[in-house]
Amino acid sequence: MSPDVKFRHALCRLSLFAVVALSLVAATARAQDEPKESPFRDFRGVSLGMLVADARAKLGTPADKSDALDLYNINDKETVQIAYDGGKVSAIVIMFMNPADALAPRAVFGTDLEAKPDGSIYKMVRYTKAGYWVSYSRTAGDSPLVTVMIQKIK
Repeated sequence: MSPDVKFRHALCRLSLFAVVALSLVAATARAQDEPKESPFRDFRGVSLGMLVADARAKLGTPADKSDALDLYNINDKETVQIAYDGGKVSAIVIMFMNPADALAPRAVFGTDLEAKPDGSIYKMVRYTKAGYWVSYSRTAGDSPLVTVMIQKIK
């Protein structure tokens, strides 16, 4: 094998090593940057993984119920859906008809969110180590709707 070919093989190995090393550094940085948990982990005492009976005990009698989903009309400005999987809470969706009555983004993510020019807001964060994701959405318009959701990652 000529010295030129040996040099190319060594250069290829070195390049491959550099790519692998940079990938590991990037993956480690992403893992360190990912927040461990959201400040928003439960709603009115109901949290992911809670048994159906315990969730219903916290929220009372649902307006509509099934083995898969309960719907609660908390008041004329707030509605809650609790989804179940295997007899346990797998998702919580809270809808606020008035943004003034809604959870603030800081309560959900620990930081404020900037609205788009039309007034809408959207953010979703996956907390993979904790096993769930959280989203916050505010629609645009004169009567915006705020939806906050937490769901187990399957």
